[in-house]
Amino acid sequence: MKHRYRQNRAGWLFIAPFGILFIFVFIIPIIYSFYISLFQNKLVGGDMFVGLANYKVLLKDARFWEGVRRVFTYCIIQVPVMLFLSAVVALLLDSGRLRGSGFVRIVAFLPYGVPAIVSTLMWGFMLGTKYGLVKNINSVLHTEFNPFSAQWILGSVALIATWTYTGYNMLIFYSSLKTISADLYEAAVIDGASRWQVIRFIKLPALKGSVVVTIIFSIIGSFQLFNEPTILKSMIGNTGITTYYTPNIYVYNQAFTGSQQGYAATIAIVMAVITVSLAYIVQFRGLKNTSVQE
Repeated sequence: MKHRYRQNRAGWLFIAPFGILFIFVFIIPIIYSFYISLFQNKLVGGDMFVGLANYKVLLKDARFWEGVRRVFTYCIIQVPVMLFLSAVVALLLDSGRLRGSGFVRIVAFLPYGVPAIVSTLMWGFMLGTKYGLVKNINSVLHTEFNPFSAQWILGSVALIATWTYTGYNMLIFYSSLKTISADLYEAAVIDGASRWQVIRFIKLPALKGSVVVTIIFSIIGSFQLFNEPTILKSMIGNTGITTYYTPNIYVYNQAFTGSQQGYAATIAIVMAVITVSLAYIVQFRGLKNTSVQE
């Protein structure tokens, strides 16, 4: 009995640092954010308790839902393209037929090491119509294409994100491919399988768990879109990026420009619920499909 008590005590002591950090960094901020969301800053009287009034207002807030639709559109277009490119590069590296694979891995992953502010500034200069590559192309072709116009700005943001995170996801896929046993490849070759059949029936199924993980990460990142649009707006000027272009930008402007911390907390909590719900749906569907095929 004493031995079991000592084991339990040792276990609790091991997880205590993480538990304390988790409570202070995750649980308490959520509780405090929900508490703030129950208040509203009024011109007369300051912060006043309004209960769930902020949530009722948010449900009818067209600006908020416009931002949600925008990031959702961004997510369903940018994420598949990025993950497809990541998978292609990972398969090329794993094929063993690509020369300088070590150099390719470094080059592909390098953009992820560049801070978001630096990469956005770099692409802003490169795609700007006043200077850079696009300006030169427009001069040669006598066109007026503007990647940062209201029509194309979301695509430009998607391009920056794809350039940044393709290498990161490629490493996740590549790591999964390296776990496949060499005996499985040998058996497939003995059975007369072609390279495409090896990819289709061995390598791609091995990536399914990694695909679920990368989709979840990408969904979370897409719904947190903030840095790139904010920097481009201050850098380029008239880009069609409004104060509610994405939910995160809306939260920032409500909290620091409009002094409505309660409403900003409400938006943040609702966005967290939406993001977590989508992530769990992807995880549930992915695990279900994997278990059925196994």
